[in-house]
Amino acid sequence: MTDRLTDTTDTPSSATLSSTLVSRLRTSIMRGDLMPGSKLNLDRMRSNLGVSLSPLREALCRLENEGLVSIVDQRGYRVTPVSPANLAEVIRLRVELETMALKEAMQHGDVAWEGRILATLHQLSRCKRSTRSSIEEQEAWEIAHRAFHAELIAACNMPLLRQFCATLHDQGDRYRRIFLKNHAPDRNVPAEHTAIADAVIARRIREATGMLRDHIERTGRNIQKALSNG
Repeated sequence: MTDRLTDTTDTPSSATLSSTLVSRLRTSIMRGDLMPGSKLNLDRMRSNLGVSLSPLREALCRLENEGLVSIVDQRGYRVTPVSPANLAEVIRLRVELETMALKEAMQHGDVAWEGRILATLHQLSRCKRSTRSSIEEQEAWEIAHRAFHAELIAACNMPLLRQFCATLHDQGDRYRRIFLKNHAPDRNVPAEHTAIADAVIARRIREATGMLRDHIERTGRNIQKALSNG
């Protein structure tokens, strides 16, 4: 994490700087560049990123709210560790909240929303995903994958619910990325995405929510097995 950012405190762009920092650090955590449980050296990070301490602390506090960073001894920070118990909680909450949000979205979504689902699905299908994919290709797939799942629930008229779902999705994605570093995908995930999208657009609520539930839980079981085996 060596790319420097421009520090412009006390200006209208300081909020932009903070958001950019959050995005950069979130990506580093999700991708595993900053390993689970690792302590974050603020002086080193500040020097590498080319920013002052204030926006860096603000960014880390925002990531703490997302559950990706933990405070150590009231002063230091570390990347939140992973554990089977935490993963089980993330999966359970994702299932309950995302299926609730999907049901709401299917009841309120319009034709334009259906079109955006198909567009994000098409974009996802164009992204390469294999053990031989480059880092750039893997990251492109991750971005498209997140966009597809976000669009599925975008028509839900409950902003707080969508926000909770986004946070939990990031939590689950961190585990999935760790899993995929040493394991190949073991099922036809693209076909699952297509089937979910078809059921959502057709407003088959029970089928769509059931498939989404299975989609999330199968990934969780695979990762749990890997965590248990060390």
